[in-house]
Amino acid sequence: MRLNKKLLVFYSIITFCLVFIYFIQRKPINEILYEKTKIPSTIYIGVVSCSGRSAETLTLLKSALIFREDKVKLHFIIITESSTLDVFEEKLSDWREILPKQFNFTVLPTQFPEKNEKVWRTLFKPCAAQRLFLPTILKDIDSLLYMDTDTLFLYPPSEIWSAFSTFNASQLAGLVEEHEDRNVGWYNRFARHPFYGAMGLNSGVMLMNLTRMREFEWEKKIFPIYDSYKNKIIFGDQDLINIFFYYFPDKVKILSCVYNYRPDYCMYSPVCNVSQGIRILHGNRGYFHQNKQPLFKQIFDTIQTVDLRNDSGEFVVKTLNAVLSDIPVTQSRCGKISDKILLSINSFYNKSF
Repeated sequence: MRLNKKLLVFYSIITFCLVFIYFIQRKPINEILYEKTKIPSTIYIGVVSCSGRSAETLTLLKSALIFREDKVKLHFIIITESSTLDVFEEKLSDWREILPKQFNFTVLPTQFPEKNEKVWRTLFKPCAAQRLFLPTILKDIDSLLYMDTDTLFLYPPSEIWSAFSTFNASQLAGLVEEHEDRNVGWYNRFARHPFYGAMGLNSGVMLMNLTRMREFEWEKKIFPIYDSYKNKIIFGDQDLINIFFYYFPDKVKILSCVYNYRPDYCMYSPVCNVSQGIRILHGNRGYFHQNKQPLFKQIFDTIQTVDLRNDSGEFVVKTLNAVLSDIPVTQSRCGKISDKILLSINSFYNKSF
């Protein structure tokens, strides 16, 4: 009997607390209990664009808008050279008139540490190392989805963004491994410096918890890494990121390869499990602009020519279905995964139209 009374008191206290929260917050109980799991109202997508990459960058941003979700607002952060600041301001302002409630944007000039500024600006590719300093530049932003200019969304950005909620207490970034097969991996065969795991990381798509990176003093740790390995790195900032996570492996969350799908995954032999579709396509090494694997170029060209004012989402999806069924695409090595790309696209189509 005493036990029953204790349980009654316990449940009474819990009920009182929930009712109290309800009246204080003016929110439904289920909204309070599950508030942390709901999709955020704004997703921040960052990109660094230099050296003639403005058209490629705008195609990336357009893909995010094509596969957007109505309940989620996107905020693009573009860091670029002074000569192209106006290019992005004008084009994105035009798009915002078409989609006023769907996105916002911020365009910033490149910013590098005063010490060794010239070195950082030209490390690997122009401005590529800028991402290393985003925690300081974007000091008022908690989290960011960083994208290379040569990437495209084939599914709503909210899906990869939701991976932030799976980070454990120590993880401050999420990346995809550089490869899935030791026989063709670059880092495990050629790198002259430490790297994460068995085959390294690719930094083309990177979830960044900027708050945690600032707390862990990310940049202060990057500087000595560069000083120690500057004569051994080949891929600039990506190599430095790999070295960082070699020393701090508990700080990274490994994401599925479908969030950074590159030609290497299909041009030799299929090594990425794409049974559920491909979410983000990465046309690195210029594959969006050449016909070596026409699947990549066809998708890029289709998205680039979309008119956000006049082309409906349904039209876009139907066009992509058509171009990915062309014989030059289907008969190429990477064309064999056309159906998996269409799986993602058609899944979005079925939910949206």
